[in-house]
Amino acid sequence: MEKPQEKVIIVGVETDENTKNFQESMEELKSLTKTANGEVVYSVTQKRKQVDRQTLIGKGKLEELVQLADAYEADLIIFNHELSPRQSQLINDAIGLPVIDRVQLILDIFAMRARSKEGKLQVALAQLNYLLPRLVGQGKALSRLGGGIGTRGPGETKLETDRRHIRNKITVIKRELKEVSAHRQRNRQKRKQADVFQIGLIGYTNAGKSTLLNLLTNGETYAKDQLFATLDPLTKKWRLPEGLEVTLTDTVGFIQDLPTQLIDAFHSTLEESKEMNLLLHVVDASAEDRIQQEATVMQLIEELQLNQLPILTVYNKADQIEEDQFTPTLFPNVLISARSQEGKQAVTKAIRLQLMELMEPYALEIPSHEGQELNEIKRKTFVFSEEYEEQTNDYAIKGFAMKNSRWVRKTEDREFF
Repeated sequence: MEKPQEKVIIVGVETDENTKNFQESMEELKSLTKTANGEVVYSVTQKRKQVDRQTLIGKGKLEELVQLADAYEADLIIFNHELSPRQSQLINDAIGLPVIDRVQLILDIFAMRARSKEGKLQVALAQLNYLLPRLVGQGKALSRLGGGIGTRGPGETKLETDRRHIRNKITVIKRELKEVSAHRQRNRQKRKQADVFQIGLIGYTNAGKSTLLNLLTNGETYAKDQLFATLDPLTKKWRLPEGLEVTLTDTVGFIQDLPTQLIDAFHSTLEESKEMNLLLHVVDASAEDRIQQEATVMQLIEELQLNQLPILTVYNKADQIEEDQFTPTLFPNVLISARSQEGKQAVTKAIRLQLMELMEPYALEIPSHEGQELNEIKRKTFVFSEEYEEQTNDYAIKGFAMKNSRWVRKTEDREFF
């Protein structure tokens, strides 16, 4: 039996600082609430020069919120701003209902989505770090843990009991994460040593990264039109039509005001992207606030020091826009629909061009009896042309390979074209 949706009132304060993206941010909060199985019954907004230091909204607005909560029989209030422990307590006392903020909501969605051991550990760590300073005087609110929105946490532990208990738990989780991270690092190293070209998919949440991964690999990764459909990083093999095998890694989507607890907790997950040879930045071309989403991702790319890597922007959802009226803002780019075969061909072509720019050219002659070597070349390099020479009974191969590849070294000073 499916759990009934919680009735939610969302609250946002428009200030001089956030006025530019305020409406988009409130719409996003609605989508986040829906993703967490909540029903937004009312949206409260207030314009102020700056937020009230005690309750974010003014005294009059707070009284209005109390009446609205009663009228709409709300179960929960969600603020579109991070609340300090003191603010949370004051608002909670005034309204008499559980109050959470955008950060806790996002953490809750991540708790829903985590599937792997690492994902669950990272979510638990982020939630514990978030809840630790909020233990004092929050017994009533925290006892809801495990009940619904903002409460899917690190088990139904009594978080209000003891700070030392929480800190011990954080230490244990960090230790376990270190072991998982070391295992992931070993796998990355193996791929690097095996001369495997690695492609990472990054982008704003719900831009279509998982759909693109499924299109290229004919996979069945969970891909749905909702925020944070993918949480755990997933690596799959993809073979290009020419035979080259590369890896594609799907990562968690970025979002405006991504909680710092999550950036810290998902450090090892995001580190996966640092080892990539090419990043595919997937952008929802149909999003009304597309430019803002691009800016959010590019800022996080810089913060995570991924801006040194080559980036191909894949504008997705071309089927939902008028192509002749679309103006790209990031280059190089390709415009596709990840739900069509034409989209697959277009993005494959764009990736091919990137491969030729990023790899080193080589030219070799392989005796026809060395079939195994020939197969390996096709699997591990991007073969540009292949001709059989009857006189010598050799195959003349030209292509592109990873910089330190033995085939590039064999080519030495040969003329490529």
